[in-house]
Amino acid sequence: MNAADTAWIMTATALVLLMTLPGLALFYGGLVRARNVLSVFMHCYAIACLMSVLWLAFGYTIAFGGNGPYWGGLSKMFLDGVTTESLSGTLPEILFFAFQMTFAIITPALIVGAYVERIGFGFVLVFSGLWMLLCYAPVVHWIWGGGFLADGGIFGAVGVKDFAGGIVVHETAGIAALIIAVMLGARRVNHKPPHAPAFVMIGAAMLWVGWFGFNGGSQLAADGGAAMAITVTHISAATASLTWALWEKIKYGKASLVGIVTGTIAGLASITPASGFVGPLEALAIGAIAGILCQEAVNLIRNALRIDDTLDVFAVHGVGGIFGTLMIAAFGHGSWAAQLGGLAIVGVYTLVVTFVLVKVVALVTPLRVSEEVETNGLDLEAHGERAYEFNS
Repeated sequence: MNAADTAWIMTATALVLLMTLPGLALFYGGLVRARNVLSVFMHCYAIACLMSVLWLAFGYTIAFGGNGPYWGGLSKMFLDGVTTESLSGTLPEILFFAFQMTFAIITPALIVGAYVERIGFGFVLVFSGLWMLLCYAPVVHWIWGGGFLADGGIFGAVGVKDFAGGIVVHETAGIAALIIAVMLGARRVNHKPPHAPAFVMIGAAMLWVGWFGFNGGSQLAADGGAAMAITVTHISAATASLTWALWEKIKYGKASLVGIVTGTIAGLASITPASGFVGPLEALAIGAIAGILCQEAVNLIRNALRIDDTLDVFAVHGVGGIFGTLMIAAFGHGSWAAQLGGLAIVGVYTLVVTFVLVKVVALVTPLRVSEEVETNGLDLEAHGERAYEFNS
């Protein structure tokens, strides 16, 4: 065990949890109608709790329990055999478990943005739990757990490169979000501007800070590689924020607060897979392109395709993660065959699993709330509370 590595990953674990609670909750909560903000908070909070228990029970062992090509087996259910003396590299294995648990929390939580304001709470919990175990955890094993997409797998010595989750987190969550949005259908209530842009900015700022643990922690060591990952993460986020705002100003005549912070998230998602491989100038290029690319993806999905991915999960996270994954090969740090092949395999798998799960879970618990509940807002109807004395 290395004490410096252990101390850094303990810190990174806290930072990644901060991304979901309260970062993502505030970011998403500020974007919806005032009468739905508590439902968004509830989704994020309940998912964090449920994924923690499921990761302990089955998720960790599926992802990291063994060296099989497709899954890790069941030998480490409920951390069987893992003690304070067990090591994963230079880290206590129990710390590696906790760090990876925070990724298992935020990935299904990202999907929340696609279905807010109209989905049943029971469906959210059942679907999220099954999706994490049947989609996310196996993909983790394929790429990070020594599975068939990793080095030495089907793509040869150089396998799929995904430093911190461009495929594992952002592609899977983005595609799942898009599928659910299509199957769920558009909101019945007229779309309104974000009720609390200040919440959105505060949440985005917390996500930005937390992302240092997300990407820097993925080095699994306190060294120069972690420092570089943090630095390029920051550069990409800052650059994408500026290009998003500039592109918005050129197209619409004004640069908005919600726009610039959405650009931040686009830059963060795009640098995630490449953050362990690229340098500052490459990060500058990734961020500059991401701010414009993801904004155009929002326009395409929302206006051209008319898919109500409510908070643009696929356009920002999915497109950003896919773009960053391809940039690894474009900058010569990975194989085009492996990067494209990994994206295709995981994309198709995610699509199929998500579609089947939506159909199956909807047989057990309603997918969508009634028109009356949707109109009145989920806060009061589903949870018996309201965020403000006067709802808008």
